[in-house]
Amino acid sequence: MDNTERFIILDETYLPQMSELYRSAFMREPWNDDWSDSEQLSEYIRDISECRSSLNYGLVIGGKLAALSIGTICHWWEGTNYVVEEFCVSPDMQHQGLGTRFLKMIEEDLSKRGIAGIFLQTDNDKPSYRFYRKNGFDELTYHVSFFKPLNK
Repeated sequence: MDNTERFIILDETYLPQMSELYRSAFMREPWNDDWSDSEQLSEYIRDISECRSSLNYGLVIGGKLAALSIGTICHWWEGTNYVVEEFCVSPDMQHQGLGTRFLKMIEEDLSKRGIAGIFLQTDNDKPSYRFYRKNGFDELTYHVSFFKPLNK
């Protein structure tokens, strides 16, 4: 079995693999997101991965996309940050340290690019919260996310 590992920058040729990996990660516990509409999923992945300042990372193992980080470079008065829109590891490769290793690879690349920090959002009742805390992320107690539904 080929376990060759490659850390890559994802481009549009990886869109189908990105969609499939994202679906496999988030259509199960604890997220249970309904991504059964393939067209909606493809459009979502395109929306977040094809911005002017997109920077999308992948970890390919044995020829298969095993982890991804979809994000953008955002210029802010405090410095330039990498804003993670989505981060996931293939469910069959979770709990083996792959996510932490992949995150370290991303941090090394961002440091070389002169990026000041990484910003992301997650739910505090999901395993991802503990993952990011374990990997050195601090919770921003002053930051609040808002949402207003328009179709009640």
